[in-house]
Amino acid sequence: MNLQSYITDFVTSKDGTIIGYRQLGQGPSLILVHGGIMASQNFMKLATALSNEFTVYVPDRRGRGLSGPHGDNYCLTRECEDMQALIKKTGTQNIFGLSSGAIVSLQAALETSIIRKVALYEPPIPVMSNSSSLTNWVPRFNRELAQGKLGSAFVSILKGTGDSSLFSKLPRYILVPLMTFAIKTEGKEAKTDNVPLKVLIPTMKYDTQLVNEMEGKLQNIMALEAKVLLLGGSKSQAFLKSALDELSSALPHAKRIEFPRVGHLAAENNGKPEYVAEELRQFFSE
Repeated sequence: MNLQSYITDFVTSKDGTIIGYRQLGQGPSLILVHGGIMASQNFMKLATALSNEFTVYVPDRRGRGLSGPHGDNYCLTRECEDMQALIKKTGTQNIFGLSSGAIVSLQAALETSIIRKVALYEPPIPVMSNSSSLTNWVPRFNRELAQGKLGSAFVSILKGTGDSSLFSKLPRYILVPLMTFAIKTEGKEAKTDNVPLKVLIPTMKYDTQLVNEMEGKLQNIMALEAKVLLLGGSKSQAFLKSALDELSSALPHAKRIEFPRVGHLAAENNGKPEYVAEELRQFFSE
């Protein structure tokens, strides 16, 4: 797929933080909100696939690339304020989020009446059946991050949140040197607007904070007035499917789709973004 050219711009969030974004395409406005260990670069194939029908806005969430730092008072409210600033500028009524980006998109839709449609790909929301599985890898990740062991920290994320694949099941003594080498190599080759893994990996501690903040908030979701599309992959971990099950119960009118033979990162450049784009195109055009 040939990636569409884009322009960059920014909005200023309520606390003064700059939130930069990539913009491409033409048509009704659509915001794509990336997940953890990602930046706007990871959604460029998805954005390109949607650019014939929509004006697509792909922000760098706080702490990444075109945007300012997380700040001392970081929380889900700050992330929602960031999206609200972008929604106000663009007038968008449509938003899609992946993983922690889906948490942000969901909360923004709850707090912003202008949003008419929200599509969520496997938001990691704690529910009774999955709360321990969601974050049991985090203490080890935090220790490795504090020690500067980015390769080890990345492997902890991969094993804790990744899909059930042969690669993720490889022993740590094989994965850690591979990931350490990849981080060093990728950092040298990163393009101007792209954020290297060595910068993205530490941001995961903030994404886990968003997960923790959603504990016990499932009841609030029932107040959502926007139309909802719930998306997931057949290869995703069970705790992500449990969250979608609970969301389906809380939002009985939501449409749910499971993509066969893909996992949690289907919307990302290296997944199957064309599958996701097809469903988003239909949902946001209805």
